[in-house]
Order: sequence, then structure tokens, then C-alpha cells
Amino acid sequence: MRPARRKDRLPELRQKGSELGKEIARQYARMDVSWARRPLPRAIGSGIVAGIIGPLLFLYVRRRVHGRELLEAAPADPVIFVANHSSHLDTPTILRAMPAKWRKRTAVAAAADYFYRSRTRASGAALVFNTVPMGRHGGGLSKGATEHVDQLIADGWNLLMFPEGTRSRDGEIGKVRSGAAVLAAQHGLNIVPIWVGGTHEAMPPGQNWPKRLPGRFFSRRVDVEVRFGAPIPPRDPSERREVMAEVRDFWERHGRPEGDAAQPTAEEVLRMHEALRAQRAATAGREGDSAAA
Repeated sequence: MRPARRKDRLPELRQKGSELGKEIARQYARMDVSWARRPLPRAIGSGIVAGIIGPLLFLYVRRRVHGRELLEAAPADPVIFVANHSSHLDTPTILRAMPAKWRKRTAVAAAADYFYRSRTRASGAALVFNTVPMGRHGGGLSKGATEHVDQLIADGWNLLMFPEGTRSRDGEIGKVRSGAAVLAAQHGLNIVPIWVGGTHEAMPPGQNWPKRLPGRFFSRRVDVEVRFGAPIPPRDPSERREVMAEVRDFWERHGRPEGDAAQPTAEEVLRMHEALRAQRAATAGREGDSAAA
């Protein structure tokens, strides 16, 4: 007998996909630390971020925020925040940059295979950062697999997602997945792009604690910047790649207006001057050594 053609097996494949999605949904529901979204745990988590993590980070980073007024002026309707990702500092940095009315209603999509490998780690992440488990390699968006996230959105929560799926190892933008655009289309939500800069320099992957930069006399804090962009309205799921291309373009411009991406900040200019002076000093030292020889 001839093997069944693919189109003849479509009902069977759809059934298997639906069953897989339901099984993933059940697993994520078991992983999810839903009690952390109750009022008392959220108050404790917010206190940890503001009263402990915030002052600690102040010792290592100097943060600047742009576009915050876009959120302050907008109604607090649910949105999907999407940010580039190069450090574990990204989440606390972004949450601290948000106005309080947004921060207290934002859940953070966290890699199920990393933060939810143990109940202790999952509970800690959920308590402090209000995380929710999601797959980061595509499987987490199978049909029915986002039921726990769908319910969050229906309850009025915002969702912060990192579409690259993992932290960049070199600070450059990696492959951008389109799951955020699909969720936005399914729920009719705006996407708010966020660009974060400087966190990779302060705490790159593989480092467990932030660092300060060497200075002429004393070490100095790392400049960290957060830029919120204008909301991107939801579009049909078939246009998900185009939506995420707009997000990537925002990141590549470092969150600056179009046509202004190449203009360096004052801090970047100072860094360039410091690097130039150091290079000139090193060159002069080598020339002096040659002359003495």
C-alpha cells in the first residue's frame, strides 16, 4: 500500500498538535507559581525590587530612562512589552524603569527550562519578579500551550517578553522569534518595544554579580539606559515577522528616533575621548621606549 500523503493526514496531525499543546499547557500550569501574584506576595516582591535590589544596583550602574512619559500618559490597558536581552540585569532594570502602575501589573515571561528546573528557583523568581513559565524555542506557543498566559492577560496583566529566547553572548541582537506578535494578535494587544543598553557590560552571561568599571583613580558605575518606544498596534498573525522586524529595527536604533540612531550620547562621546587619550598615551610610551633603546 502507498503511504498516506501529508494532506490526507492533516486531521491526524492537527489532533496530535492539539494534544501536544494541551500537555504542554498542563506542564506549565504545574510549573507556574500562581500564588506569587496574590496581593501580599506582590507587595513583598515589589519591596525586594525597590528596597534591596534597587540600592544594590545603584552601586554598580547609573540608569537613565527615556520614553517613560509614553507609559505615564497611556491608559493602563494590558500590553506586551518586548525587550532585547543580554544580561540577567535586564529584568530588574526594566521593572525599575516602569511607572508603578505598570510595574505592579506586569508579569515576566521566564524560560521554563532554566528558571523552573527546581521549585525553589521558580518560587524565588516568581516572588521577586512575578515570572511565568514559557518555552523559549517555539514549543511554548503550540495550540493550547499558552492557556496560563491567556488567563493572565484576561485578568489584566501585562507581559514582558524577551523574543531572542536567551541572553546574547556578545551584546549583539540575536535571532528574534515572533511569539510575542502572535500573542498580541490573538489578544488584540499593543506591543511596546524596549531597548536596554549597558547591562551586558555590567553583568554579561557567565557572571553572577555586577561589576564596576576601572577609572583613573576610582572605579566607576556602568551607564545603563532604558528606552520605551511607541506602541505597535496588533496585526494579523500572518504579519508577525513584519511586526517583529519593526521591533528589531527599534533595538538596532538603540531606541532612538529614525535618522538619529548614529548620534552618540554625551557619555559615549566621553568614553571615546577616554579611549583616544589612553591610545595616545600608550603610543607615546612605546615611542619613548624605542628612543631609549
